[in-house]
Parts: sequence; C-alpha cells; structure tokens
Amino acid sequence: MTMNKILLIIIAFLLSSTVLANDTSDAVENFKKSAQVKKFFEQAYGYAIFPTVGKGGFGIGGSYGEGSVFKQNKKTGTTTMAQITIGFQLGGQAFSEIIFFENKQSYDRFTSGNFEFSAQASAVAINAGANAQTSTTGSSAGAATSPEKNQQQGIYQNGMATFTLIKGGLMYEAALGGQKFSFEKLKKKD
Repeated sequence: MTMNKILLIIIAFLLSSTVLANDTSDAVENFKKSAQVKKFFEQAYGYAIFPTVGKGGFGIGGSYGEGSVFKQNKKTGTTTMAQITIGFQLGGQAFSEIIFFENKQSYDRFTSGNFEFSAQASAVAINAGANAQTSTTGSSAGAATSPEKNQQQGIYQNGMATFTLIKGGLMYEAALGGQKFSFEKLKKKD
C-alpha cells in the first residue's frame, strides 16, 4: 500500500469522526465535571473547544477537529485543528480538547489567523483511556479513572492551558508533530 493511500485512509477516518461530533455545549458540560477544569471556566479570558478530534495513524498519522472560540463566554468564531505526525504509531482514537486563554494577549495570539503549538506543548488528560493523551506529541501516560480523582494539575503555559477528554479508541504512538490551528471570526449580523 502506498503512502498516499494510507494518508487518504487516515483523512477519511478523521473526517468521518467530525460527523459524529457532540455539540459544543455537551463538550463544555463534560469538561465542567472536572473540578480543576471548572476553575478555568470561571477565571479564563476565553477558550477554544473541540467537541471531537479524530486521530489515526499507521507510520504517518494525523488528527483533525473543528471547534468554537469564546471570549468572556461569548462565541467569537470557529476554529479548526490539524496535526500531522511522523514516527511509530498505530491505531485511532477520538477525544475532546479545550484550550483556555489566560488573558487578552493569549486570546489574540490564538485568533490572529494561524497558530501552532510546538511539539513540546502539553495537555492534561482528565480521564483515563487505554492510551491517555498527555501532550500534543502523542506521548502516552497514565491518568486517573475519573475527572474528580485526577492528580495531574493544569497550568497555563505561555498564557494557555489545554485539557483533553478521551472519548474512545486505542492508539499507540511515539511520534512527533505540533497542532496547527486556524480561526475564522464570526460575521457580524446586520
């Protein structure tokens, strides 16, 4: 099988995952069940939420998700997340992701058009899965069995704090790749 065919299969998997996406309000409610995430909702300047991110790989992998961006609890636009990874990886999974903006500067950086997390950026997994994601590099690590018992603590890094909620699937990987985001501002109503 050629690399092009593999990449097409991965892209088809990722796009089909977005059709099954929970809506934004359900994803927000799921994240609010975690006490440590709830405090970010109360204190953050804004956030970007991706109800479902599909991820898959076989040597070369990728992930894709569509979401919404909020500033002071008002929707300001839509966003997409894409990631291409290279390295040992096999499987597929779906997860929700939320990125909190500590202040106006971090919100403005994210919404400037195209934003990218480095491969070293990290996220806190607030539930357990067969392969709990704890960073955008796809490294796996243990996580607590419920959001309330999670011992990992979310902190702002460069004005942003990221959390993931594993929805399903199984993925093994030792791959590198940063997440890239695009932002489209909502059009004003006349």
